[in-house]
Amino acid sequence: MKKLTGNINVGVFISGRGTNLKELIKYSKKNNTNWKIKLVISNKKSAKGLLFAKKNKIPYLAIEKERKAFEKKSINYLNKNKIQLLCLAGFMRILSKSFIDKCKFKIINIHPSLLPKYKGLDTHKRAIEAKDKYAGSTVHYVNAKLDSGKIIIQRKIKILKKDSPATLAKRVLKIEHQIYPNALDLVCSKLV
Repeated sequence: MKKLTGNINVGVFISGRGTNLKELIKYSKKNNTNWKIKLVISNKKSAKGLLFAKKNKIPYLAIEKERKAFEKKSINYLNKNKIQLLCLAGFMRILSKSFIDKCKFKIINIHPSLLPKYKGLDTHKRAIEAKDKYAGSTVHYVNAKLDSGKIIIQRKIKILKKDSPATLAKRVLKIEHQIYPNALDLVCSKLV
C-alpha cells in the first residue's frame, strides 16, 4: 500500500476536554492518513484538550477574546499555518457567517445527535424526553445556520430504558471517537 504523506493540513478548534482531538491525533498516528493536525486553537486557556496538542508537539494557542476578535486572530493563524480543513471538536461557540465566508477551506463539525434532530444544546435530554428509540452522532459541513450543513457521516445507537442524559452522552461520545476520523478520511480524500 502506498504510504500517504499527511499532506492535508488540518486545524482543530476546541473549548474543553478535547477527547475528539485526542482520538483524531491517535488515529492519524496509527493509520495511513493523508491529513495531519497542524494547529489547535481554543477559545479557553483552561481547555484540557490543549494538553493533547502540547504532548504531541502540535502548535496550539488559546485566544480568550470575544467572538469578533477571536475570529480575526484565528483566521490569521489558520492562514499562516496553511490550514486546508478546519475541524470543530467540542468547540462551544457559534462561528459568524463572516468568518465562514473568509475561510478558503471547508469547516466540519461533530454534533451529538442525529441531525437534523436536536440542533444546539441538551441533545441527549431532548432525545430521551421525546422518547426516541435512537440517538447518535453526526459529522457535517459547517455553514451559516447552526448544525444545518450537509451531513458527511452519521451513526446511531439504541436509547436504553435505563439511559439518563449522562449515560447516553457517554455512549454517544464513543461513537463520535469512531466516526470523526472516518469523516476526515472521507473529506480529505476529496481534497487531494
